[in-house]
Amino acid sequence: MNKHHTIIIAGAGGIAQAVALILVEWSTVTPTIFIGNRTLSKAQNLVKWIEEGTTRACTLKAFHLSEEVSEEMKDLFNQGDIILDCLPGDQAPKMAGFAKDFKLHYANLTEYVAETDKIKELAKGATTGFILQTGLAPGYIDVLANHLFKEFCNEFQVNKVDTLEFKVGALSKNAVAPHYYGFTWSPVGVATEYCKEAEVIRNYEKTKRPSLSERTSLIINGTTYEADLTSGGAADLPDALAGKVGTMDYKTIRFPGHYAWVEEQIKKIPDSDQPIEALQLIMEEQIPHIEEDQIILYVAVQGKDTKGILRRREITKQILPQKIGKYQLRAIQTTTAVPLIQSAQLVLESQLKGVLLQSQIDTKSFLNGSFIVSVYGKI
Repeated sequence: MNKHHTIIIAGAGGIAQAVALILVEWSTVTPTIFIGNRTLSKAQNLVKWIEEGTTRACTLKAFHLSEEVSEEMKDLFNQGDIILDCLPGDQAPKMAGFAKDFKLHYANLTEYVAETDKIKELAKGATTGFILQTGLAPGYIDVLANHLFKEFCNEFQVNKVDTLEFKVGALSKNAVAPHYYGFTWSPVGVATEYCKEAEVIRNYEKTKRPSLSERTSLIINGTTYEADLTSGGAADLPDALAGKVGTMDYKTIRFPGHYAWVEEQIKKIPDSDQPIEALQLIMEEQIPHIEEDQIILYVAVQGKDTKGILRRREITKQILPQKIGKYQLRAIQTTTAVPLIQSAQLVLESQLKGVLLQSQIDTKSFLNGSFIVSVYGKI
């Protein structure tokens, strides 16, 4: 941040940890940070964790984030400039409602489509900015994909392409049978993206496909992976690029064998059960949580130039854990946190009003932002 802001972080989990620490360590002008959580002790522990792990002086305060607005919340919200929502996606409309009521800017991470649609409606006529789906996927990957699409069209003087594909894997370093996976982020998030439908473009039109229904293999820097459709990661690109891209989709990258194992587990779930909750329970019983992680990204655009020659452009990245302050943060933490922070800086320093979706972000300035470049590198 280039000037002082008062930032409210909703949540006290792993991403909130990273957001708060990075804000303190990397901001040009250190912000005042209020951290709210439904369990006050977790917010208090996070404040202590940052104070013990930062190399810079900072002003931090923990508060109880209750269902109804308390007097303490009123006081803090009236002092704040923005809410950075790091809570589970089902809480997003409530947090966005707080932001609108107290005339705060708002940015969130959720891949949940229905909740995003609710916030779009809620934020109509708002006097502050609402940037939605600003994490890794959805988030950074969509801005990167849109950037590559625009560069391709500009380079080859075309306005349509055949395919735009973008893929992300939050993976452990190693994988063992039978599941070939380790949790590096929210189990409910993984179960949700496996069970809900994916929004895609087919024949230049936006449509939906069942998740885990179009598996492919790919080789990235010599390593073979599998990728399949999952929900949420495409953000608003299916709307923004319909008519311009023949085939477009977001897929999640996994080690070979994982998706076959997931399909076997889904077959065991009775029709009467809630599939997301049931799959989450099955996975949590068998899949360990892993600290040493990596993020793999792949974006590609393909189409013909004006002479009819088939062209392809690709971007790949591997991102590993990174030391920030006195702590080593997991790759999933930094790659999710910095797009949220970069989005916060964008809305705070431009004074945008209303909803800003991923396709509407200026790709060059965002992708070259100082927070983004410190984790993802330059494009």
